[in-house]
Amino acid sequence: MTDKISLTRRAITQGLALGLPAFSVSAAATTARAQSAPSSVPPGKDWEALAPEAAGFTREGLTAVERSIYALPTTSLMVVTSGKVVYRYGFTAQVSYLASARKSILSMLYGKYVANGTINLDRTIEELGIEEDKGLLPIEKTARVRDLLISSSGVYHPAGSPGGDETTPPRGSKQPGTYFHYNNWDFNVLGAIFEKLTGKTVFQAFGEDLAAPLQMQDYDPSRQRMMGYQNQSRYLAYHLFLSGRDMARLGVLMANKGQWYGQQVIPAPWIAESTQLRVNASDMADKGPLGYSYLWWIPENRTSPEWAGSFLANGNFGQFILVLPAIDTVIVHRRAVTDEFSVARNLGETKFEPPKVSATEFLKVADLVVAARRK
Repeated sequence: MTDKISLTRRAITQGLALGLPAFSVSAAATTARAQSAPSSVPPGKDWEALAPEAAGFTREGLTAVERSIYALPTTSLMVVTSGKVVYRYGFTAQVSYLASARKSILSMLYGKYVANGTINLDRTIEELGIEEDKGLLPIEKTARVRDLLISSSGVYHPAGSPGGDETTPPRGSKQPGTYFHYNNWDFNVLGAIFEKLTGKTVFQAFGEDLAAPLQMQDYDPSRQRMMGYQNQSRYLAYHLFLSGRDMARLGVLMANKGQWYGQQVIPAPWIAESTQLRVNASDMADKGPLGYSYLWWIPENRTSPEWAGSFLANGNFGQFILVLPAIDTVIVHRRAVTDEFSVARNLGETKFEPPKVSATEFLKVADLVVAARRK
């Protein structure tokens, strides 16, 4: 996906002039979203089920959802409303590879450290000492952290892991912050920046800042690992392996504006800003159904009230966390692949692509979930 984008620099300037934090760039809308109270109670150590009717769904509608995924390579689906499970399909406790859904989780981790000043989104990669063995161009070194967050760094050095758009523009051809290109170099460097500035590995921070307070049931620190090609880039990918039901906890945290039993795990203003549309789908090469924000995808072509403020994590093969704040609902979809395959793929040992569930196919399933609600 490669095309020009229009960024909200005026909004950033106005926000800073008002004395708002660096990440708070849309004053009125952000404040309204951030200050409203969470609308549901998070799960405890175990998930609680809620009858579909009590959650405002019809059983007939959820049956239609189930039938829609029979023909897909779906391994699990979970629908959560008001912090309770309304529907389960398949193996929601199965731990497997998240693919690029990991990137949205890194965005979640950034929030606390942006808020407390540890991470400044306007620092350049040159100021942060980001370099490559064969060097970066002067124009590339001017990319800011926030440019990487919206995948518009203008750095087209080969990435250290697969999964990005391989139709890369020539080096030095784009001004940082002006051109969207889905590039794993950006995402991997964001992980390195996080670790350099916080003094924690991504996996350590995930365990301490998210897995522990959310009481994740299936999280195994030993499954998380750095992976990537040898001798292509200094920056490898931080890969996460989680279960569907633990992914759902992350979605509920986001729907609850960062609160979990009275603890502000992620700053609410960061959730509002990191899920605000910044790159329109029409400005991307594939013209797909999703826009982009700070490592979150925005289903901007869904315009009904139920979809207001929605956003999702999107991983290859069919790993999705969709948050629908307007109806206090989270939908998690998995197409599990084995650890052995995911490792081989990320080390460049196989080019095999198993059957997958695309974002377009998943959104059709999500449409049926929304349609299953009583009007």
